[in-house]
Amino acid sequence: MNNFTHKAFILTEDDSKYQTLLEQANLPELEITTDKQQTTILLASPPMAANCLDQFPNLEWIQSVYAGVDALTPHLENYYGELTNVKGIFGQQISEYVLGYLIQNQRHFRHYQEQQRQANWRPIPYQSLNSLKMVILGTGSIGSYLATTAKAFGIHVSGVNRSGIPAKHSTFDMTYHIQELHTAFSQADVIVNTLPNTTETAGILNLDNLSHCHQTILFNVGRGSALNEQDLLEAINNNWISHAYLDVFESEPLNKEHPFWHHPDITVTPHIAALSFPEQVVEIFIENYQRWRDGFGLINQVDVNKGY
Repeated sequence: MNNFTHKAFILTEDDSKYQTLLEQANLPELEITTDKQQTTILLASPPMAANCLDQFPNLEWIQSVYAGVDALTPHLENYYGELTNVKGIFGQQISEYVLGYLIQNQRHFRHYQEQQRQANWRPIPYQSLNSLKMVILGTGSIGSYLATTAKAFGIHVSGVNRSGIPAKHSTFDMTYHIQELHTAFSQADVIVNTLPNTTETAGILNLDNLSHCHQTILFNVGRGSALNEQDLLEAINNNWISHAYLDVFESEPLNKEHPFWHHPDITVTPHIAALSFPEQVVEIFIENYQRWRDGFGLINQVDVNKGY
């Protein structure tokens, strides 16, 4: 057993909460430090860590508290240690976001809220979820979880990935290769992007691909870089997209002058579709720390070249 004391530095938006949870975990040979020079493990928010990595000369492992590490990867040229993220904890939240808004849209709840203010009794025809076809970009843990929950509502669910091969234990009714987007989109009532930020996914929701949609509902809960924002406005004008629910953007926070804010067919949310709850992140950190301490491979390792 390794008797070396590992020194962990916490750099998040909620340091006190993470420190309390780690102290409660009472992990062997782990000391929480405020000395960046001695730090060997960094538990961090990628945007916060991005510009100060050179202040941690003895760093051996970075545990991101986010799934996405794209804010950090451009700053890793001189870092040769491990990088891990958090996975498997966001599927529930993403499903709640997508299905919550989808139900609201299909059942016209916002219209009835307005009608109530006006004491207006006017039923509106609606379409049940079980007649919809959903295409999910990304068949990883989030996409697979969403597929399972969507199918519980009777939705026909297809997935899109880089291989066209169904994910292990997949519940998708069909899996398309990423080069088959035209075919997938032409059959979609709902499109949900869960893809990470990579060179392959940048601008994937563009005019060419969106032109194959027909009054489709679009969700972007992956990365803002996947969506060409100007192309979306044209797709809505052409009635290819009936409504877009956007939680991520090319630049965040969204500029107050951005046309999305007041567009009637766009719903803007401030990157809240799935949050990193410290309790869940620390569970992953504890498992990884025990592996690290005992000399085993870490879970959720990030391939810096791929970006995920």
